[in-house]
Amino acid sequence: MGSLEVSKEAHKSKGDLDDIYTGDGTVDFHGQPAIRDQTGKGVAGIIILVNQGLATLAFFGVGVNLVLFLTRVLQQNNAYAANSVSKWTGTVYIFSLVGAFLSDSYWGRFKTCAIFQAIFVIGLVLLSLTTQIFLLKPRGCGDETTPCESHSSWVIGLFYISIYMVALGNGGYQPNIATFGADQFDEEDPIEGYSKVAFFSYFYLALNLGSLFSNTILGYFEDEGMWALGFWASAASAFAALVLFLGGTKRYRHFKPSGNPLSRVCQVIVAASKKCRLKIPPGEEILYEAEGTEKSTVAARKMLHTHGFKFLDRAAFVTSRELDQLKQNEYNPWRLCPISQVEEVKCILRLLPIWLCTIIYSVVFTQMASLFVEQGDAMNTKISNFRIPAASMSSFDIVSVAIVIFLYRRVLDPLVHRIRKKGLTELQRMGIGLIIAIMAMLSAGIVECYRLKYAQKDCKHCQGSSSLSIFWQVPQYALIGASEVFMYVGQLEFFNAQAPDGLKSFGSALCMTSISLGNYVSSLLVSIVMKISTIDNMPGWIPRNLNKGHLDRFYFLLAGLTAIDLILYIACAMWYRSMKLRGKCSENKEDQVYGV
Repeated sequence: MGSLEVSKEAHKSKGDLDDIYTGDGTVDFHGQPAIRDQTGKGVAGIIILVNQGLATLAFFGVGVNLVLFLTRVLQQNNAYAANSVSKWTGTVYIFSLVGAFLSDSYWGRFKTCAIFQAIFVIGLVLLSLTTQIFLLKPRGCGDETTPCESHSSWVIGLFYISIYMVALGNGGYQPNIATFGADQFDEEDPIEGYSKVAFFSYFYLALNLGSLFSNTILGYFEDEGMWALGFWASAASAFAALVLFLGGTKRYRHFKPSGNPLSRVCQVIVAASKKCRLKIPPGEEILYEAEGTEKSTVAARKMLHTHGFKFLDRAAFVTSRELDQLKQNEYNPWRLCPISQVEEVKCILRLLPIWLCTIIYSVVFTQMASLFVEQGDAMNTKISNFRIPAASMSSFDIVSVAIVIFLYRRVLDPLVHRIRKKGLTELQRMGIGLIIAIMAMLSAGIVECYRLKYAQKDCKHCQGSSSLSIFWQVPQYALIGASEVFMYVGQLEFFNAQAPDGLKSFGSALCMTSISLGNYVSSLLVSIVMKISTIDNMPGWIPRNLNKGHLDRFYFLLAGLTAIDLILYIACAMWYRSMKLRGKCSENKEDQVYGV
């Protein structure tokens, strides 16, 4: 009887601890196990959402009109300014990989976010001071009519230092803040796990609301030549975001950094290669797993063995020589790796095909900031005496994102749960995003056919040369917005859920690099199309005078490429198997098929 009572008491104590502390391995600011009721959850999540909105407002307050600033204030020509902006934007995404690496390896997400946000604020303040004191000369220059004077090389250098500090700060911050926000919800708890999934939708909504203010209010002031005011507003918004973020310090939950992921990946590959000639008997029990406080550098939650990539399992096979070393609590990590470390590498290999399939979608997404604007500028943009800037049509994309997020969270998701007893998986939503993207390109192509039908062919300045109203573009912008909710929100959730605990920020960085590569692929595709379509002195599909080209054919080409990408994506999604974690909600869970 006595032993039974002791057993019951121990079980009860363990249950009480499970209720007090989080089950996903997070810790508080002092490095102690995070207490569920005193850390994370809604309060921390709201702080991070507001922080994201303010930081996005600050970033797009610079980025949305940077090409106009370069042409009007620095007197650069259109081509040079466009290339400068492309390089700057690409650098932002490259720095996202730097931030993700530092976060996952050494600093942790909180410290990384704080440091890069501070760099972001310093860069914006330096940009505002440089613009107000040195660049806006004579006073009042920088609008459509008043040109600015030339500047010395050191002033230009100071300007580029400031905007690249902005790129470094925002790039290093962005992939970590989304993951850090998700860290505030314990996925081992059913209620918090549901909130964690919902967080990504609201995170993307906060991002879009911040950019909406930049695209409208700040964009208007900067377009009127009030550049210093716009940049100072961005700096103030970034500073408020940093103060708010630091104000929630004691409330946050943290995952400890797990060391250099590059070395862990290399160790698995080297260890498996060294044992390539060994015959490995079947069975999971022969594979090594570190326990307790051994030298394992893998994340807090252990990853269970999965089938596939069996060659890598050799890295966890214990030979007689390594067995002797283990008895002395010593082993060479370049010859023997824990199975959790091997599974990290398998996770990365499984994620790569899915990630590659998202690049074509990013090609479609980037048209909203380039060809959609050029198409709209050649349409009828006037309502009475008021002219609608073609770039402002992106507001319909942001409104569409907000509406679709609301409808998905409040209507579609509960309805699907009622019918299927479970919601749509992340991969299924990403597939839906690709389908909607095809519809967006078809819509854009059809609108272009009608724009050409009502256009003046021989115009010199083709702005507003078609009588077709610019509001016919609303469907293509709205469809792009709807596709973003399914693709980018699903992508954020998927890479965060399926990346190992030690590589969560890297998973978020994959989303940003997808957009970056989408820009490069789009530029390459346009160059190829123009080279082929301009044979025999033909004007090409996308000439300077769009009325003599066939932009509609380019849109239909993108729709076709996206359809092919969808087929490949479905194959990759059906092949994909999720990782398995040892935890309350995931222990002994069978491989899940995330097929579309």
